[in-house]
Amino acid sequence: MHIAIGSDHAGFTLKQVVKGVIAELGHTYEDFGCFNTDSVDYPDIAFPLADAVAAGRFQQGILICSNGIGMSIAANRISGVRAAVCHDTFSARRAREHNDANILCLGGWVVGEGVARDIVATYFSFEFTGGRHARRLEKLHLRD
Repeated sequence: MHIAIGSDHAGFTLKQVVKGVIAELGHTYEDFGCFNTDSVDYPDIAFPLADAVAAGRFQQGILICSNGIGMSIAANRISGVRAAVCHDTFSARRAREHNDANILCLGGWVVGEGVARDIVATYFSFEFTGGRHARRLEKLHLRD
């Protein structure tokens, strides 16, 4: 799988770890920035990445900021994106199985490296289960 990844300055350090996890899982990635710890505005990273995921250039995306919330709010402004903030493996699994999330958002100041590794591995281990969850997602599409 080819994954889009991006962060703001607060998520930069964790992003470097997550890129390693992506490679360990056998996936490839494209880094949408930022490329150091200089201050940047999270929408400047989230919007192009979310656009690329929504357009189908990537099957999945990962966005990282201080707490994951700003990135998720920005990404979810794009039609076709279902960005989920996950700070534990249970949320990561449910985001994929029940919500068909296509962008994982992490908080670089919230989760440590070990937990982030587990979250990413869990997120990419599960698929959307459909069924009653598909009916619920269809109701979201009516609002697009």
